[in-house]
Amino acid sequence: MPINLSKGQKVDLTKGNAGLDHIMAGLGWDTNRYDGGHEFDLDVSVFMTNEQGKVETDTNFIFYNNAQDAAGSVVYSGDNRTGAGEGDDESVNITLSKVPANVAKVAFTVTIHEAEARGQNFGQVSNAYIRIVDTAKNEELIRYDLGEDYSVETAIVVGELYRHNGEWKFAAVGSGFSGGLAALCRNYGLDV
Repeated sequence: MPINLSKGQKVDLTKGNAGLDHIMAGLGWDTNRYDGGHEFDLDVSVFMTNEQGKVETDTNFIFYNNAQDAAGSVVYSGDNRTGAGEGDDESVNITLSKVPANVAKVAFTVTIHEAEARGQNFGQVSNAYIRIVDTAKNEELIRYDLGEDYSVETAIVVGELYRHNGEWKFAAVGSGFSGGLAALCRNYGLDV
């Protein structure tokens, strides 16, 4: 049975899960009724940061144009342009033992592609979630349902894996941003 988190909660991931190494972060969402004439295209991006919360190299920014980091520790499944269907809309596979030592945090984000031009925001998105799955056992360990707390935001930091005393933990963040992917990049120290 997965642990269901609320915004701001943190939970141990590897402590008590001996041997856990291969996990999948599945993210999903639905779009509300929308008559703006454009498709919704939500995208997952991953920022692998140092202790100061900054990305040290461009290869540690994982998204649809850079599907994995140099070490192959974080691998993005690919862009789902419609979000149609049940289950995860996009996913990221992580091999914890391969995450470089200088990476303290792996942040999972979702943005709306061309949100400003299309007049879209997360107020038009519902049932958004992230779940962490132990892929060896095909067992959902953690689930965080974001709720409906967003209105004008076009980007969200959904959750973070982070190292603490040699173990990996997960934090349910749910922090919204205006300014889309560019705002997130600036937040994590990348030039846009």
